[in-house]
Amino acid sequence: MSHAWQSYRSAPPPGTPVIEAAALRPGSSRCLSVESHKGRFPLLLVRLANGRPRAYVNACSHQYLPLDQQGPRVLSEDGRQLICSSHQARFCAESGAGLGGPGAGDGLDAVPLEVAENGWLVIGAGAS
Repeated sequence: MSHAWQSYRSAPPPGTPVIEAAALRPGSSRCLSVESHKGRFPLLLVRLANGRPRAYVNACSHQYLPLDQQGPRVLSEDGRQLICSSHQARFCAESGAGLGGPGAGDGLDAVPLEVAENGWLVIGAGAS
């Protein structure tokens, strides 16, 4: 996993709570801001149909707008792609790799996640 997400000034430290794991249902996505002493960090969460959660910086690689800039629906009907609501760039929900559209070639910056003992998703220290 690339550590590009850590280059963002507001990147939260490992262990920062994000959301209760049960609040992110399989086949769903959620865009939110994670608060830490470094500020607000734009995060895009997706729980794949197999139940595995993934996180990415919520910034399309085309113009660094949030994927949900023009509307909250960023996950495709089949749950396999994340779609920028502004320019329709498409990314693989499993890996963040670009699949097509403006600027998609660079992909999304993955953020490591872990499930804490208390059932919360937290920013991880290593690979997600």
